[in-house]
Amino acid sequence: MLKLAAVKADDVVYDLGSGDGRIVIAAARDFGARGVGIEIDPGLVAYSRELAQKAGVGDRVTFRSDDLLETNLSDATVVTLYLSYSMNLRLRPKLLRELRPGARIVSHDFDMGVDWLPNQTIQVMWRDRMSNVFLWVVPPRS
Repeated sequence: MLKLAAVKADDVVYDLGSGDGRIVIAAARDFGARGVGIEIDPGLVAYSRELAQKAGVGDRVTFRSDDLLETNLSDATVVTLYLSYSMNLRLRPKLLRELRPGARIVSHDFDMGVDWLPNQTIQVMWRDRMSNVFLWVVPPRS
């Protein structure tokens, strides 16, 4: 997901529904980016913080227990998602409203509907099955 988004050191990567923090930690560790994990479960947030410290990236990442529909995304340059089709559709207006043109959105397995086609789709082997990973670039505002 991070490679498809072409993450660089000057990016701010938000992972919505960050779980154990692996995407945010990888963004900081492997690409030098800053990262923010948004996760509703406080226990997973605490665990993510612990893993980030162990990975040596605790100063480059933040994990928050928050509702992803309420989180301000305006400073994100990359947003990663592994949610559901219905949640992606609910998030889509927020993403288009809050992200700057040129920001990248990457979703594992779930697209954004037939009226917003991805800029790129790749297939990856994940957990013994092929998965689609979708990339969208936020278009200029009209």
